Amino acid sequence: MTLQLENVSKVVGGKTHIYPTDLTLEPGTMNVLLGPTSAGKTSLMRLMAGLDKPTQGRVHWQGKDVTDERVQDRKVAMVYQQFINYPTMSVYDNIASPMRLSGLDKDTIDSRVRETAELMQLTPQLERRPLELSGGQQQRCALARALVKNAGLVLLDEPLANLDYKLREELRAEIPRIFEASGSIFVYATTEPEEALLLGGNCATLWQGKVTQFGPTPRVYRRPADTTTARVFSDPPMNFLEIEKTGDTLKLGDGTERPASVLGGDVADGTYTAGFRPNHLELHGSEGSMDFDATLSVTEITGSETFLHMEHHGANWVGLVHGVHTLEPGQKVTVHLHPRHIYLFDTSGALVRPAPYSEAA
Repeated sequence: MTLQLENVSKVVGGKTHIYPTDLTLEPGTMNVLLGPTSAGKTSLMRLMAGLDKPTQGRVHWQGKDVTDERVQDRKVAMVYQQFINYPTMSVYDNIASPMRLSGLDKDTIDSRVRETAELMQLTPQLERRPLELSGGQQQRCALARALVKNAGLVLLDEPLANLDYKLREELRAEIPRIFEASGSIFVYATTEPEEALLLGGNCATLWQGKVTQFGPTPRVYRRPADTTTARVFSDPPMNFLEIEKTGDTLKLGDGTERPASVLGGDVADGTYTAGFRPNHLELHGSEGSMDFDATLSVTEITGSETFLHMEHHGANWVGLVHGVHTLEPGQKVTVHLHPRHIYLFDTSGALVRPAPYSEAA
């Protein structure tokens, strides 16, 4: 049940929604599309489903070219951010509806409905109507209707975005279990790096209609191919600092100099962009840390953590530190960063060296 996109692109009214893309999704895999709003996640899903036809390129399903095949003729199920149920039907009838349209016999329909309802923890609600359910139960009903079709390809377009935190956490934990039980190809779109990591599987990062990297989710996170992928797969986005290494000297973009040895002995002379994630900036340094002076712009306290928005010699940085810190805007702060958390990118933005900590993870 392999799905293959071959040089697929989509142009609408002269505007490119998806740039030429090659992507192969294997049977029985979870595949996350990660990117900000308008990155192209839904556009790419619609091409996969057959809801839209690519401007160029071909779509292959199980070795067959289905580019010109109608979505009705493909074994595809799709669940949207705005979950859709039939309000006048019971949960049972909602789940059964696609199988009835397919003409399956009554016994087969009943068996699949009850099996899927059990999987989705909806058995006690089968006789109720969707509007009598909680938000999480309504979304599980929509998911059940998609799964019961036995579709080889299940597309989930930010399906948890409209649910409260507790329900989202509950369903995030359930979806990988549901995926394992079904054996289909799952494609899950999200704007949240944390959600991508929780779901696991493979991850395709998207930025302005381009797939910047695709591979096992932990690997894409630990070894972003370029600065764009690093920004996408970091929340808040990765911080950057220009540096230049010449011999034993490391000159930073703020004009200060450090011994080049802080980067280790495997870095050639040249100009680089150093990247580091917000959670690796600290207010209290450890042995071997580098320190930077910055001016605080905004402080956001979440309860157990504090976001520090700051300016460092013209660059806007964000730090994510543990605990509650009552710092005032305009205040001078010193933040610390251990070199093991520094990624190095070349002047074109391509990864030169991953952060040493990521290699040990």
